Amino acid sequence: MARGDYLFTSESVSEGHPDKICDRISDEIVDVFLATGPQARSGVETLVTTNRVVMAGEVRGPESIDHGKMEALARKAVREIGYEQDNFHWKNMAVECYVHSQSPDIAQGVDAAGNKDEGAGDQGLMFGYACRETPELMPAPIQYSHEILRRMAEARHAGKLPGIGPDSKSQLTLLYENGAPVRATSVVVSTQHDEELDQHQVRELVRPFVLEVLPRGWMCGEDEFYVNPTGRFVIGGPDSDAGVTGRKIIVDTYGGAAPHGGGAFSGKDPTKVDRSAAYGARYVAKNVVAAGLASRCLIQVAYAIGVSKPLSVYVETYGTGKVDDGRLTRAIQEVMDLSPRGIRERLSLSKPIYARTAAYGHFGREPDAGGGFSWERTDLVDALQAALT
Repeated sequence: MARGDYLFTSESVSEGHPDKICDRISDEIVDVFLATGPQARSGVETLVTTNRVVMAGEVRGPESIDHGKMEALARKAVREIGYEQDNFHWKNMAVECYVHSQSPDIAQGVDAAGNKDEGAGDQGLMFGYACRETPELMPAPIQYSHEILRRMAEARHAGKLPGIGPDSKSQLTLLYENGAPVRATSVVVSTQHDEELDQHQVRELVRPFVLEVLPRGWMCGEDEFYVNPTGRFVIGGPDSDAGVTGRKIIVDTYGGAAPHGGGAFSGKDPTKVDRSAAYGARYVAKNVVAAGLASRCLIQVAYAIGVSKPLSVYVETYGTGKVDDGRLTRAIQEVMDLSPRGIRERLSLSKPIYARTAAYGHFGREPDAGGGFSWERTDLVDALQAALT
C-alpha cells in the first residue's frame, strides 16, 4: 500500500467491563468530594474481582464523606451499571475501603498560597488531539467503537436488548485511502449474554447497532464481522476478570491514533494535570481544527509538580497547518492559559462532572448543561483566528 493507504484499528469497552467499573466508582468519589467545594481533593483507585470491591487512595474534604459513604457510592455505581449476578451483585458484594487523608507534602506543592500560584499535582506530559475524520473531530475508529457500545448500553438499560449483559467490547479496523477512512474491513463485538442465547442470536442482536453507527456503505463483509468469536460469553464482568482503575487509557483517549503521556484520568480531581491538562490540550487541539487552522493537530504540554507554568508546549499539525507550527504555538499560549489554574478555571473543572466520563471516552462527547465535557466546546475559535491575523 502507498503511505496514505493503510489499516488502523481501535477498541472500546463498555461501562460493565471490569476496568470501567473501577473508573466509574473512582469518579463517583471524585464527584462527591467536588460537590462540597473546589478545595476538595481526591485521588482514589479501585479494584474489582469476584463479588468484591476494594478502594484505596487519598482525599481531602469533609469528614461526613467517610468509608460508609464511599461504600454506598460503590454499590450505587455497580447497581446502575446493571450487575445483579450470582458472583457480582451490587447488594451482596464485599466492599473494602482504605481511603485516607491527602499527604500535606503534596497539598503544599499544589495549593495556591500568598504569592504562589496553584501548582501542578504531579509531573508529566499530556497530549491533546483532533482531526477531521468525524463531526466530533475525533479519529473514526475509536469514535465509532465507542458509539456501538454506548447505544447497546442505552438499549439494555431501556429493556430493549434482552439477554445481553453489561460486559462488552468492540473493535473496528478501518481502511484509510489517501489518509482518510473509507470503510471497515473488520468489526469485532464481544458481549456478555444469557445462557439461553447462542452465538448466531447474539450476532443478530448486535448487528443493528453496528449498521446504525457506521456510515452507509462502510460495513465489512460477513466473514469479517466477528461477534463473540470464541462462541460463548456467559460469565463476564469481575467474576471472569479482575479490574483496576486507569487501565484503559488508550480507550479513554484517541484509540492509539495519537500519543498518550501515560497518566490515567479517573479517580483524580482537576488539580491532577494527568486529567485537567489532557482535557485542556484536547480543548485547544479541537479549537485549532474547528478554526480551520489545520486538519490534524497534536498538542503536548509538560509540567513539574508544584510548578504552575508549563515547562513546554509543543504543536504538530502534520503538514496540514495553514500557518507555521511555531507561530501557532505562540498564538495558543497567547489565548489560553495552560497553567493548572488557567485550565481549571477556563473549563470550569472544579465541579462534580466526572462519573459521566468513566465509559465511552473522555473526548468526542457533547458538552452538557451541567458543565460536563466543557473541553469539547469550540469557543476558542475566534480568539485563535484573531491572534493569527
